[in-house]
Amino acid sequence: MVDMKKLTCSLLLTSTLFLGACASSPPKQQDNACVFLKENKSWYRATRATAKKWGAPIGLQLAIIRQESSFTHDAKPERGKRRVLGLLPGKRPSTAYGYAQALDGTWDEYKRSTGNNGAERDDFDDATDFIGWYVARTGKRTGIGQYNYKAHYLAYHDGAGGYIRGTWKKKKWLIDVANKVHRNADRYEKQVRSCQKDLKRKWFF
Repeated sequence: MVDMKKLTCSLLLTSTLFLGACASSPPKQQDNACVFLKENKSWYRATRATAKKWGAPIGLQLAIIRQESSFTHDAKPERGKRRVLGLLPGKRPSTAYGYAQALDGTWDEYKRSTGNNGAERDDFDDATDFIGWYVARTGKRTGIGQYNYKAHYLAYHDGAGGYIRGTWKKKKWLIDVANKVHRNADRYEKQVRSCQKDLKRKWFF
């Protein structure tokens, strides 16, 4: 006779391990959106829903996530130098966490603004929705066009106020990164358009 309690616990443990493995495995091929979105169709559904809801292009969402976390769900900024004779780990430069590297305060503001109180930064759907919300909000404030990927990343990094004040103009490294994000976003957007019929096709495990 099957012990239902043990069976339920076993299934829950297996599901947890399976989901954890999926979440902790960023795509090996990150240059071709068609390839990694076909492998993670839930990612396509999430970015597509965000694009429809907030107007943030799929390519921009993916390029920001790639730049910020390399598609790693629990990414954090690297720690500084070790302290106290090298025994204590150094402090992290910020509270950034997750796919979108959102800061604690900004994430809290996102949850209050959208009512998505259960949102988690290591959840891909929530991360893309956050990016869409942020892009839509800063776009309204700064006048940045929907497909001006470079400007959107500059505002994503320095904030809408920083973008307007031009704080990024003295940061050559940031401008270089923004150009990289722009190239990736443009490529991703074209790739997704070329394979969206396959991405929309229903599939089953």
